[in-house]
Amino acid sequence: MALKAMNEELQTAFKLLQLLIGMRKRLRVSGPSMLPELQPGEEILFNPKAYRQKLPELGDIVVARHPYQTKQIIKRVAVVLEDGSCFLTGDNSRASTDSRSYGFIPLNKILGKVTSKFP
Repeated sequence: MALKAMNEELQTAFKLLQLLIGMRKRLRVSGPSMLPELQPGEEILFNPKAYRQKLPELGDIVVARHPYQTKQIIKRVAVVLEDGSCFLTGDNSRASTDSRSYGFIPLNKILGKVTSKFP
């Protein structure tokens, strides 16, 4: 049991180090659109450099700019076009406003890939 607790502490320390040196950014989940994977109020870390060398992949959870509002959104990649535009959906489709409402999101609006919950 002590080994498991130490492993969890090391993982938390590593996430904090990544955050401090700018390898990850932090964001709080607001709303039920990604239930059960992400709970409202949880904090996630995302990699803002994840898609500089490659396109998003099906199933990735990403942070993006909302196409018509100033807020950021957290959604899952459902379709990727050749130009990198993504069709994004919430896991909880009944409580999600997503690409079914606003269409594909261009790659330049994808801010990064969610890598973990924090801590």
